Amino acid sequence: MCPLPLGCETPSLIAVTTAAASSEDSHHAVFLEVKNQKAESVSLPYNFTVCISTMFDFTNVLQLVQSLEMMQLLGVNRVVIYKTSCSPETQRILDYYTKTGLVEVIPWTISRYLKPSKGWLPLHGPGDLHYYGQIPVLNDCVYRYMYQTRYMSLQDIDELILPQSVDSWLDLLPLLEKKYGVDKCYMFENNVFPNTVALPPPASQILPPHSISWQKVPGVNILDHLHHEPIIKETHYSNFKIIVNPQAVFRPTVHGLLESEKGCSWIDRNIARMHHTRAAVQKQLKPDQLIYDGRLLRYSARLTSAVNTVLKDTGFLPT
Repeated sequence: MCPLPLGCETPSLIAVTTAAASSEDSHHAVFLEVKNQKAESVSLPYNFTVCISTMFDFTNVLQLVQSLEMMQLLGVNRVVIYKTSCSPETQRILDYYTKTGLVEVIPWTISRYLKPSKGWLPLHGPGDLHYYGQIPVLNDCVYRYMYQTRYMSLQDIDELILPQSVDSWLDLLPLLEKKYGVDKCYMFENNVFPNTVALPPPASQILPPHSISWQKVPGVNILDHLHHEPIIKETHYSNFKIIVNPQAVFRPTVHGLLESEKGCSWIDRNIARMHHTRAAVQKQLKPDQLIYDGRLLRYSARLTSAVNTVLKDTGFLPT
């Protein structure tokens, strides 16, 4: 970035040009407004906002609906999704939640101008921009909603931050602020629930019935996958996600923050942890090496009812 010359006022508009551009070219440049130049004192319209980065080639309809309904049960008021591409069925769901006011879909068309990599490591797919541009997306979301939301979670659609002793983020955040400090970045341990393994719960636990008709909906049913991989030293402090006051953030990254006012704190897994339903990471594990965690079942009755309503309203289930 170009440093401001000494004595220059803070700019209100900026444009990007090449060093070879002529003064005539500058007159035709597209200028962008510099936002958030002063703290807003107005009340914030949202208490909890979730930033999802990025949606590309997405087809997992059932898990999308379950995740969005779970987020609402946890107290989320707004979900921001940066969309590159998805299936027509997924678009139907996005249109539904956009109309309800829960979701804002921001078109992420960076591939028209640059070649984003399709993997998080260069060897997985080189490009001009890292992994579909996740980092610029998260930066945009933080600053876009900085004066619209009290708290913000930066996560993926297959991740849920579940409190362990209370049932909502509304009740969780006062506990975190008291124990770890206000305006900290709260980091939650990642627990992977392989979506290829569906084991029965222990004999003492009874799975509540959920709709058999979900089998006709494309995607993963998170209630079928209640066993997670053991936490190992190599991955214990990787792939975590965060909740933070966006006004205390300067630079986010995919996992955590690069720069903030008050730093970050690891959250005790017995207070809250991340429930991540995805493909297996420790692929060598046998099913009996996975660990049962039934915390999600506390929400299952309300979740099942809410999901059925959405699937009926969007034509995936008969009314």
